[in-house]
This record gives sequence, C-alpha cells and structure tokens, in this order.
Amino acid sequence: MDFEDEQYLKQRLDELQRDVSKKQKFEPAVAALVSLLRDRYSNASQPLRKSYYTVISRVATVLKTRYTSPGFWAAGLALFRLALTLVSDPAEKNQLLNYISEAEKVVRQEDEPPNLSPPNQGFLFEGHLTVDREPPQPQWLVQSNFMASAATLLAAESSRSGRPEPETGDNNDDSESAANLLQSLIDNLDSVLPPGILDDVRGAPRVPPASKKVVANLPVITITEEKLEKLGTDCCICKEILVVNDKMQELPCKHTFHPPCLKPWLDEHNSCPICRHELETDDHAYESWKEREREAEEDRKGAANAVRGGEYMYV
Repeated sequence: MDFEDEQYLKQRLDELQRDVSKKQKFEPAVAALVSLLRDRYSNASQPLRKSYYTVISRVATVLKTRYTSPGFWAAGLALFRLALTLVSDPAEKNQLLNYISEAEKVVRQEDEPPNLSPPNQGFLFEGHLTVDREPPQPQWLVQSNFMASAATLLAAESSRSGRPEPETGDNNDDSESAANLLQSLIDNLDSVLPPGILDDVRGAPRVPPASKKVVANLPVITITEEKLEKLGTDCCICKEILVVNDKMQELPCKHTFHPPCLKPWLDEHNSCPICRHELETDDHAYESWKEREREAEEDRKGAANAVRGGEYMYV
C-alpha cells in the first residue's frame, strides 16, 4: 500500500470515527468500516491498524453510553466479530472479546421471546390460593414475630448452657439458626424497633440536598469595587479570582459564591463552605429530625443552666 492510499484511509477512518458519534450516521458508518476492514486491513501498516482499532473502540463506547437500540448493537456485534478474526495484538483481541460479550447480551435479550405468563403471586388463605398478592404484614406483627423468635432462641440457649455439648450436629444447627436470626434482626432494625429509637445510636442522618425553591430564590448580586474589597479575592469553591461585574449568589449567612459553583455544592453538601450554615431541604423527615435536635439542645442548655444556677446558690 503506497503513501497516498495510507493517507486516504487515515482520513476516511477519521471521518468514520466522527460519524459513529452521530445517531443518524451510525449504522452506515459501521457498514463502511466493516467493508474497509474486510478489504484493506490485511495490507495496512501498523499505525493504520491502530487507527482501525481506535474507530472500533469508539463504536463500542457510543454503544455503551448513547445507543440502546438492539439494531445498533447488532451492527456493532458484526463489526467486533470481523475485527476479532483480523487483529493480532493480544490486548486488542481480549478487548474485542469483551465487546462481543456485551453486544451478545443485548442482542440475545431482544431475540428471546417475552414470558407472557406472569408468576403466580397469590397466597394460601383458609385452604384456597388467592388471586391477589399477599398484603404486607402490619408493623406490630413484624415486631412481635421477631421478638418471639428471639425469646425462643434465648430460652433454648439458656436451658442448654449448663449441659455438655452433644456429639451430634444439633448444636451446629442451633448456632446457625442463632446467627441467621441475629443477621435478620440487624437487617430489619428499622421495622422491628419503634420509629426514632435508633436516631441517637446512629447519630445525625446524611444531609439531603438543599430545596430547589430555596436555591432558586437566593439573591444574585453584581460585584462592584466596594463589594470586591469586602468579599475577598476569590470564590471559595472554585478559587477563581473575582473581578468587577462578576455575578455572585448570596446565602442567608451573607457569604457569596459563583451560581454555577454553588448549586452542585449545595446538592452534595447543603451547607455554606465557609461557616457550614445549612439551607432548608425538601426532606420532611430530616427537617423534623433537625427540629427535634434543636429542642433537645435547648433542653440540655436549660438543664445545664439550672445546674450552674444551683451551684451558685450553694457557694
């Protein structure tokens, strides 16, 4: 293959790499790439072969990140299978095998007929199989069943504590039952224990994102020479130097940040990066927890003040 052919093929592969990123051009581009592979790959130089593989990898990337239609995956699968028969580099072969495996899963799911007979979701009630799914157990019944199981197991352990261990495998079975029950209790603490009882044990819950309405209503100010002297030299989040006429969003604590910087920060942390002031959220459970914490803190301060007042009286 002469230099001009190499240059033409390199230019054509670059075009195909761009085309596979456009949905309407994907399938024609893959078909053209298959044709080039079949007719021209065997005579290509090593750098040009790398260019072929680069385009093939791009096809795999856009399939995984953009295109979910099985038709696109079928076109990609044909390309990957052909390339596997031509490439010689072990690393490229391994990667192509991965591409083929992923594509086959998608295409196979499309080829398999759907299961039109839904599973029987009924339950046995008074000797008859119902049509409807079994309703969830009430909270009190879940708690009662777990506590009864725990009490039975503890009673069995207590009655056996003073006896020598049997030589049979019964003891192992009981230990396994105890472990299973303990794990079940751990997994279902939220449903077994009354609401709120774990709050003190677990500590503060994770802070939800700030309310979208609250963030949208935060005032946006324009930096002037005077404000620049008061605010400092940079945005605390992105560290970019502030200049006159920059737009800044102001939190209730009066600290300001670039609006594009502040929104993602509040989504993840919901607190001022400087003073940790929290904004209101849309999570009612979290807001209720904060209110209970405020009341508990006031009670603690009141009790502490009462104790100190009593100490002063007896001095």
